[in-house]
Amino acid sequence: MFNYLFRMFSNDMGIDLGTASVLIYIKGQGIVLREPSVVAMGKSTKKIFAIGIDAKRMLGKTPDNIIALRPLRNGVIADFDATEKMIRYFIKKVHNRRTFIHPRVVIGVPSGITEVEKRAVRESAEQAGAREVHLIDEPLAAAIGAGIPIQEPEGSLIVDIGGGTTEVAVLSLGGMVVKKSVGIAGDEMDEAIVNYFRRKYNLIIGENTAEDVKMEIGSAYPLEQEMTLDVKGRDQITGLPRIIKITSEEIRTALAEPIRQIIEIIKNTLEETPPELSADLVDCGIVLSGGGSLVRGFDKLLAQETELPVSRADDPLTCVARGTGIYMEELDNIQQSPFNRF
Repeated sequence: MFNYLFRMFSNDMGIDLGTASVLIYIKGQGIVLREPSVVAMGKSTKKIFAIGIDAKRMLGKTPDNIIALRPLRNGVIADFDATEKMIRYFIKKVHNRRTFIHPRVVIGVPSGITEVEKRAVRESAEQAGAREVHLIDEPLAAAIGAGIPIQEPEGSLIVDIGGGTTEVAVLSLGGMVVKKSVGIAGDEMDEAIVNYFRRKYNLIIGENTAEDVKMEIGSAYPLEQEMTLDVKGRDQITGLPRIIKITSEEIRTALAEPIRQIIEIIKNTLEETPPELSADLVDCGIVLSGGGSLVRGFDKLLAQETELPVSRADDPLTCVARGTGIYMEELDNIQQSPFNRF
């Protein structure tokens, strides 16, 4: 009876605690929050000035006494206190303030993190007010959110390219048969663009600008119609503001190395896949999710490199969040099942 009342009055939620963004799925409501994983705080006082979208606007623009930072790096907690405050802020923002029941929370985590790192995520969520904390591997959550029938006895391959990590997993019968997690993803693409501007044009740009360039004209495969973009930054030699015109071919060159590394990880996963599951992948192919998968032509390049059909999930940015939410909604049935493979 008490457990029923807890569930009835508590807004249980699934959280995609990403390096770049936090997404929250509320049971029965869907995704209700999507904000950057950024915290602005006093450098010495640790006083919080802004969290989320307001804090992201402050990246690279703060005075000496304030720092705007990403408390998660490569999918794991780099700053425990900032992460706890960020989670607490987002939970309070979306949780029904009329209730006093703390929520149950499911959090997607990289499949390659250690037990110590998992404990840090749990403790951070508990300190933020969660009643129960359950963790689910991000590739599994992404597959659920993408609508892949993971419980079937057929193999499927999910590639989730987030901000801090790329998760690759071959799934069958509700579990991950082969999995790989690497710290090469959207952030490394942005960094590659920053380095390209510095090397070729002696122009220093910030990470927000690099991300904008990636989204505006970034590509992994030749475009039918190439694009150009004016980019503003600071001249490394004169120290003065400067604007240059950049082409999509140049950004493709800048992105070539991190994209090559991601494709190599996918190929390594395929090489370790059991033969019977490899045969299934010839038909069902590869499913892409995560913001990094939205780079133009990445699906075409991957299909060319692997000779497998490649498709992109509907709304790839929300796959992990939707997967954690669906997992949360089925949590009671999953926990009671003697055949639980999650």
